[in-house]
Amino acid sequence: MAKRFTVAIIGCGSRGAEAYGRLMAEERDKFEIVALCDINEDKLRKYGEIFGVNRQNLFSEEDKFFEKRLADAIVIATMDGDHVRQCERALQLGYDILLEKPVTASEEECERLLCAHKKYGGKVVVCHVLRYAPAYVRMKELLDSGECGKLIMIDSIEQVCYWHQAHSFVRGNWRNSKESSPMILQKCCHDLDLLQYYAGDRCEAVSSMGDLSYFRRENQPQGAADRCTDCKYVDSCIYSAKNIYIGLWKSAGSPANCWPYSVLTTEYPLTEQNLQRAIETGPYGRCVYACDNDVVDHQIVEMRFFNGIKANLRMTAFTAGGGRIMKFYCTEGQIELDEGTNKITVRKFNRPETTIDCEALIEGGHNHGGGDGGLIKEFYKVLSGAEEAPTRLEDSVESHLIAIRAEESRLAGGELRQVHK
Repeated sequence: MAKRFTVAIIGCGSRGAEAYGRLMAEERDKFEIVALCDINEDKLRKYGEIFGVNRQNLFSEEDKFFEKRLADAIVIATMDGDHVRQCERALQLGYDILLEKPVTASEEECERLLCAHKKYGGKVVVCHVLRYAPAYVRMKELLDSGECGKLIMIDSIEQVCYWHQAHSFVRGNWRNSKESSPMILQKCCHDLDLLQYYAGDRCEAVSSMGDLSYFRRENQPQGAADRCTDCKYVDSCIYSAKNIYIGLWKSAGSPANCWPYSVLTTEYPLTEQNLQRAIETGPYGRCVYACDNDVVDHQIVEMRFFNGIKANLRMTAFTAGGGRIMKFYCTEGQIELDEGTNKITVRKFNRPETTIDCEALIEGGHNHGGGDGGLIKEFYKVLSGAEEAPTRLEDSVESHLIAIRAEESRLAGGELRQVHK
């Protein structure tokens, strides 16, 4: 019989509890969630009941949670600045770890955690979930097969989507780089990880430019209030919390539990009344032009890899829909992966175009194109000793270094920065 692993979770938010926790709870023959830690007592009660965790194993204080080892494995899904400290404590206790990305915005902390990992052992899998999404796995197979010859250049765009930018990076937890991390690391950590993965070598140098151009006080409409529910533009503003959190929720069929609406309130099921209360009193009801956000709303990164491959990444908040588009230019053709159309298109030179339907590659309906579910399945294999995950801590540090150098370049006006010498 396959082993069932016990799991502790610290950080019971939209990733730790709603994504990884719920996925593990569905795999009852493989995982048992036995302990939770979060500073929000309401979240502890909510997910303690959902996952059936004993009350004595619900912790609101980190120190008590780490007094002793509580499970075989731990999910660390707290704020970015907490990850390294908590991962070090988990390694010392002998946990195997599923660590939410980004690991840290500090190069020094990356090195410190690598040293702790070497000292204490234990398995650390970083949540670069797109590496486990079937469409992105298929893309890697196409490149490795030489379907279109040798890869020369990659062009990639991250379409954040207007309402997602407002939700996560203007009103939400990742709005301020001092409290979380720079946008290029927080939102584009997936993209940089994929680019270096597909390039197949370390990055030599980067250059980057970007700004926070629009979500600023000077762009607030005349006479607008600092909270949407008090504002005369509450029905007409495209960034109105009422339009985003109630209007779009209704358009989605008024689901009982669904991101991003479930981030606003711990109440279940979601109703118009509890969403209304949340935007009247909580941070997600603030005017997007009157928040304490400082992360960019657009950025461009250019990269040169040691094997000669060049890549660029464009990130923008100003798109009607979300989704990545990645174009791979090779010596005998080009390949395009488009999340918006759910297709991979292969255009070999002087040959008929072929299309792969990505939806047919996705098992289940979980986020990130099946990547969340793929990650949890892979984590079980890692815990079982069957294989080593492709997103080990050592591998993840590479994309973090690219992001750190890109942010340094952006702040220096686009100066070329060496990632490795």
